Amino acid sequence: MTGKNTICLWYDGTALEAATFYAATFPDSRVGAVHRAPGDYPAGRQGDVLTVEFTVLGIPCLGLNGGPAFRHSEAFSFQVATDDQAETDRLWHAIVGNGGEESACGWCRDKWGLSWQITPRALSAAISDPDPAAARRAFEAMMGMRRIDIAAIEAARRG
Repeated sequence: MTGKNTICLWYDGTALEAATFYAATFPDSRVGAVHRAPGDYPAGRQGDVLTVEFTVLGIPCLGLNGGPAFRHSEAFSFQVATDDQAETDRLWHAIVGNGGEESACGWCRDKWGLSWQITPRALSAAISDPDPAAARRAFEAMMGMRRIDIAAIEAARRG
């Protein structure tokens, strides 16, 4: 790892599988070095994949196969700004359709428990509209959604 700051994500033996999925799903993402344990450790044996260096949307990450002690939570998520409905749908369905689950307001969780916010730029613009009534209508529309529907957000914004 060459960067000064890297996000370390804890997995239960599936860091390489997760990193490979992220690299195949998100642009500007890749799997880098895979490091094997030089000896036995509480969650594995010598030779098991211990850490995986990877990049998600240009953000350097390290997957640590630390075992079942710690789980991901919504307290950490990747927020992905999308440019249109096609990109929003593609990313949403990739995560949810690969063993993940839907949540509310553009949030979903991948099969490893990591949270993602698939957030169209149109949504961000709508809920920060200088017209408070337009922003409120867009916000209220979002609150009833799982995957964000840009057309519905824009219709709510217009009133």
